[in-house]
Amino acid sequence: MSQRGLVEELERANVAYARTHCEIPTARPARRLTVVTCMDARIDVLGVLGLDLGDAQVLRNAGARVTDDTIRSLTLSTHMLGVDTVVVLQHSKCALLGATDAELRQATGVPLDFLPIADHRTSLTADIERLASEPSLQSVALFAGMVFDVETGRIDELVRSERAAANP
Repeated sequence: MSQRGLVEELERANVAYARTHCEIPTARPARRLTVVTCMDARIDVLGVLGLDLGDAQVLRNAGARVTDDTIRSLTLSTHMLGVDTVVVLQHSKCALLGATDAELRQATGVPLDFLPIADHRTSLTADIERLASEPSLQSVALFAGMVFDVETGRIDELVRSERAAANP
């Protein structure tokens, strides 16, 4: 299928979707939750966590790593939309797992910091600590770091940071 054909297929699928679309009345996530996860197409975030549309915000990036842009989005989520729980959800068989920045730079030809994952526990601990120490996220009561197994569909919580919420 050509890319043009793919776009036309997406447009046809949208027509079918629009017939049954139910408007969610607010952008505020009903569960006051944001999930930071990988851009990997194998992760059905809502299904994996038993959530419905409107329950949570989902932020995706390579490796589900906490970046400056993640913090920017979470700051808006907490201050503007009432989010008080953040889950960072990495996954097994991630392309960043076990890779090095040097390898990723060579593969892409781009001199970026790709935030590779040496192991899930270490990277999740670092990312949760970064989030918990971020002044703009003081109203978040719980940060959790989890790994989704793409083979079994199960999640495993590896890291948690809890505190009393500043803005209940």
